[in-house]
Amino acid sequence: MDSDDSKALSDQIRAAAAARHALRFRGGGSKDFYGNAPRGDLLDTRGHCGIVAYEPTELVVTARCGTLLSDLEKMLSAQGQFLAFEPPSFGAAATLGGCVAAGLSGPRRASAGAVRDYVLGAKIVDGRGQILGFGGQVMKNVAGYDVSRAMAGSMGTLGLILEVSLKVPPLPFAEATRRLELPEAKALEMLNHWGGQPLPISACAWSGGELSVRLSGAASAVGAAAEAIGGEPIAGDADARFWLGIREQTDAFFCSDKPLWRLSVPSVAPPLALPGEQLIEWGGALRWFASNADARTVRAAAAQAGGHATLFRASDKSAGVFTVLTPVLATIHRNLKQAFDPAGIFNPGRMYPDL
Repeated sequence: MDSDDSKALSDQIRAAAAARHALRFRGGGSKDFYGNAPRGDLLDTRGHCGIVAYEPTELVVTARCGTLLSDLEKMLSAQGQFLAFEPPSFGAAATLGGCVAAGLSGPRRASAGAVRDYVLGAKIVDGRGQILGFGGQVMKNVAGYDVSRAMAGSMGTLGLILEVSLKVPPLPFAEATRRLELPEAKALEMLNHWGGQPLPISACAWSGGELSVRLSGAASAVGAAAEAIGGEPIAGDADARFWLGIREQTDAFFCSDKPLWRLSVPSVAPPLALPGEQLIEWGGALRWFASNADARTVRAAAAQAGGHATLFRASDKSAGVFTVLTPVLATIHRNLKQAFDPAGIFNPGRMYPDL
């Protein structure tokens, strides 16, 4: 179903700004757990849905924010295309707007890029109720400041994403997964070694002494890489089920009741001395910890490794979800917030308490 609710959404935002009433944007609500607790009056985006433009030969799709992510991916798959950044849905109700606003990418991110790398343009409503357009619907559009990509990962704090244009590349011709038994240090060593070679590695996951490596591309290249990497194949549907479990966090690792930490570090960082269970992705650059360690310990370990830590899932978020910004970055965030949302009504505190 296609429905254009842009005027109604703009009017609601304009009225909220005049009354200084905070708003919280919500599509399917599948990512309500992420970030600090949502605050403000609910603004439901699901009514603003549908495909605005799609020409498969151009490898670009434009869709409204309330479009179901599952519907979009089904349409793309029928044309042999996909969202290469493999966004997690975390539920059947997930929408495109929430996907872009959360800025989360799946197992293929290290090889294919993040959400923002695929955003070509966006139409938003700012804090004054104005409908603004940025970017375009062609891959060569590089003029001006890339505001549309700034919306990716902004958690709805800068504006309501009405529609977005995304690059949609072809599906890989062939895929195969190899599994090897390796301790953590050796797995990290091999991932960095393979990362420096022309191997079509599209995803990896290490946990509990087992390293899984997915290969994607031409059949001949996948076959040759599988021979070079070794290990045992994951056959049939088990291959797809495994990577879906990593992408959607339905894998057994993510079923722990401990706080889940997401550490972004250099891929060459050595094993981190933190208690709890661990799963490693993105060639060693993403390290998940299910751990009861206190926030200071986790963040200190991430900082010492040259990265940062995010409290991804937890019942108690009093320690803060995101790493505290440096003074320079905090100033940039405040200036962007003031420019797009001068009344400060959009998703207040969702990322940081004072934004």
